[in-house]
Amino acid sequence: MLYFFYLINKDLTLQNKSEVYTLNFWLLCSSSLLFFTSFNMIIPELPDYLTSLGGEEYKGLIIALFTVTAGISRPFSGKLTDRVGRVPVMFVGVLVSCICTLFYPIVGTVFGFLLIRFLHGFSTGFKPTGTSAFLADIVPADRRGEALGVLGFFSSTGIGIGPYFGSLIVMHFDIEVMFYISSGISLLSILILLNLKETLSNPEKLKVEHFIIRKNEIIDKSAIPPSIVMLLCTTAYGVILTLIPDLSTHLEIENKGAFFLYFTAASMLVRISAGKLSDKYSRVTVLKFSTIILVFALIAVGLSSNAVELFAAAILLGIGIGTNSPSVYAWTIDRASEKHRGRAIATMYIALEIGIGLGAVISAEIYDNNVHQIGWSFFACAGMCFLAFLYVMFNKFDK
Repeated sequence: MLYFFYLINKDLTLQNKSEVYTLNFWLLCSSSLLFFTSFNMIIPELPDYLTSLGGEEYKGLIIALFTVTAGISRPFSGKLTDRVGRVPVMFVGVLVSCICTLFYPIVGTVFGFLLIRFLHGFSTGFKPTGTSAFLADIVPADRRGEALGVLGFFSSTGIGIGPYFGSLIVMHFDIEVMFYISSGISLLSILILLNLKETLSNPEKLKVEHFIIRKNEIIDKSAIPPSIVMLLCTTAYGVILTLIPDLSTHLEIENKGAFFLYFTAASMLVRISAGKLSDKYSRVTVLKFSTIILVFALIAVGLSSNAVELFAAAILLGIGIGTNSPSVYAWTIDRASEKHRGRAIATMYIALEIGIGLGAVISAEIYDNNVHQIGWSFFACAGMCFLAFLYVMFNKFDK
């Protein structure tokens, strides 16, 4: 993977290679690839697994509970990232994912499943916060969008291949094997993190006070504009994570992870270019285009009546997300002070979790296990993305 990526992007490595494409950078990318592969590979199969336990009416909570915990943990991960270090925060996040995935096949009740799902949210509450702060420490500001695009390439690869291979494993073996393989992949991510060199200057030893969050430590005001865009746009994630498995079944698509493969492939193709464009022309300029693309993509998903239409919509959605994400991430870091970088990133991720959770709950309520209503769930989230378009289109930002 690393060698292939080098070949198709060698022009990037020749320019200021020592400033961006260091060993730490590639280790970070590899760890993210494994982490996102691990926890995404189980997602397409969770609705059916919950149904087998008798909890069909709780499908909306599969994503919502996960995002609630992730959101709650963000202020803590942000503070710990700024005070204790980037690497320890990443390590805790991946470790939680590794342990929780082992417990899914053990619990045999709806309550037990939802409890594990709730606890599993701590993984994404910690790992991405530490990852983003670490990356911001090791790359120059004028190439931040580019670097985030490269990191996003690896993360998106995990998001894409995880669901596809997760469903493939279930088709040829069983769901327990999938859970154990997912946990093993998380373990590999942990081993990579052990080789990363901490980038925080003068990290503190862990203290009780680090877990006491004051009001002014929850939200970083500098991150509010990108967080608004993030919240509105990530409702798209909430609806696709919640309803694509059921929509795929309705359209007689055997592998419920296939949508994510097309979606992610498109996202990967545009992320690096989008990041570089945001470095050159501004984050907001790129966001104007990405938000309107998301609107049309979600409408296309909602109107899909066969596999070809659904996969075409997945590609358009991937282009929108792949253009949007690196620009929002870089915009957040641009506006943050170096001292409170972790808090700013955590604020943006809180918005991400709220957006995903909101998209999951709203879409599940509209859908209500009636496939004839499923399109309206995607149209509702398209409306949220249109609000994001209006926000970036008609506001003037100081940075």
